[in-house]
Amino acid sequence: MKKINYKNIAKDVIDLEIKALTKLKKSLNKNFDEAVNAIVNCQSKIILCGVGKSGIIANKISATLSSIGTPSFSLSANDCSHGDMGSISKKDILILISYSGNSIELKNIINYANRNKVLLIGITSKKNSDLYKNSDIKLITPEVKEAGLDMVPTSSTINQLSLGDALAISTLKKKKINNSDFKKYHPSGSIGEKLKTVDDVMLKNEKIPFINENTSMNKALKIMTKKKLGTLIARNKKKYTTGIITDGQIRRFNSNNVSLNHLKVKDVMTKNPIKVERSTLATKALSIMNEKKITSLCVFNKNKKFITIGIVHVHNILNKEIY
Repeated sequence: MKKINYKNIAKDVIDLEIKALTKLKKSLNKNFDEAVNAIVNCQSKIILCGVGKSGIIANKISATLSSIGTPSFSLSANDCSHGDMGSISKKDILILISYSGNSIELKNIINYANRNKVLLIGITSKKNSDLYKNSDIKLITPEVKEAGLDMVPTSSTINQLSLGDALAISTLKKKKINNSDFKKYHPSGSIGEKLKTVDDVMLKNEKIPFINENTSMNKALKIMTKKKLGTLIARNKKKYTTGIITDGQIRRFNSNNVSLNHLKVKDVMTKNPIKVERSTLATKALSIMNEKKITSLCVFNKNKKFITIGIVHVHNILNKEIY
């Protein structure tokens, strides 16, 4: 019996799906822009619905839209004929997904949308289908060859999914959603950790180890020991940050047999310490510390670079398991 090469089968499947996506890319037209603008301007909810595998794709697209702050949910096509169409209001936008566009389960939903003047966006591959003919905005996915008997939904569903992702990301761009906005919808999990900013992890208020730049080093050492951070932020009489002292600097002075007894903070400190704005991603701050081979960064607010409002230590970030 001839041994089956599963790796070659996998490559064939992927090749078919790449060809399908290439056709999809070429098929985009002004209707796509119209769909994005409708979604962006929607004053209510985006409701997605499909049959079979298209229904699963509808769930994923809906979840992606919700994740970028566009209220959305998916409905089961079967359940819609048994009361769930009551979830659809006139201000909603309904997106129906069907490769053939003629699924029996969709007909009642199409009729309901048309009768109640609910904006209907149809995603289908057949221009002669009920879905295409009755949609207000028509999005065509090209007819493609499926993997596995040319029947198993594979190339067609990858096109549906990609078109949905394209709608979602276009909506994100149009709404000018930024990291801060995205963070609101992802407070937990790995995405939430990656979106944490310096402001989320820095030491603030009385925890900041401030010291006047004219303070004697003898006193500075006592304060550093008390704060247990291994760092002091030096300021002048105007409260402007002028430098930073770390325990590493002090060890280097000691190794060179330089006495600190008669020195002031400003004689020892590193002037103009590296600073970051409070909205900087914690991952970016960690990258800066690794690159500069330092353990702490001063934090400022917007354009007030010389006023330190926080200090972030490498351990503050690593303890949050942000890498």
